[in-house]
Amino acid sequence: GQSVMNSVWGLSQSVSDYFSLRTQNDSLALENHRLRTRLEALEEYVADSLLAARVYSKGNIGGFAYLPAKISKISNNTQHNYIIVGKGSNDGVTEGSGIIKGQGAIGVIDAVSPNFSYARSFKNHGMSISARLGKTGAAGPLTWDGIHSNKAYLKEIPHHMTFSPGDTVFTSGYSSIFPPDIPLGITGEARIVNGATYEIDVTLFEDYSALRYITIVDNLNEEEIKSLEGTR
Repeated sequence: GQSVMNSVWGLSQSVSDYFSLRTQNDSLALENHRLRTRLEALEEYVADSLLAARVYSKGNIGGFAYLPAKISKISNNTQHNYIIVGKGSNDGVTEGSGIIKGQGAIGVIDAVSPNFSYARSFKNHGMSISARLGKTGAAGPLTWDGIHSNKAYLKEIPHHMTFSPGDTVFTSGYSSIFPPDIPLGITGEARIVNGATYEIDVTLFEDYSALRYITIVDNLNEEEIKSLEGTR
């Protein structure tokens, strides 16, 4: 009687709730797609607006010129990963320029065509970035660990240096490719290597598997520096 009706009513309500939930999920998925599409359109608009404002010009910041760009293709699964960037020689891009984000030094451009550029990703066996502990500490080469998308090693730090896990690692500015003081990651455990220097684990800020927009950076003083070095 009543108990059977309650059971049937409860089952009906559960089925109704299930289909209602599916409808809500479909609606949320559609709204997320719309938001992602609008966000991508906004990011492209901002990038194009920055370019239109001649960010990449002699009106530079600290001797570096900056050009926003979108990644066309990225490799993340080998020891020799690369990035194809949707800007090329027609946009003023040259070989040897760096690729950066707000919290990462992403790679170095090796070749350019009129509309695209090919870059070695930081996630590349044998590639290193000059980095320092904090903005005033010791500097050494930062290299990818070869396995994880967000792990690296900071090497050749003198063993007498004091530091703590959780310290921020920045670009040192010693390289002619990358500007100084770009935050790169956070220090973890450290080991003494050959009884002389530290090798420090670093967790990178940037997720290399999720890159879409980057900035190409060009050292406007590089030729003058090379010329000066060639006199010695």
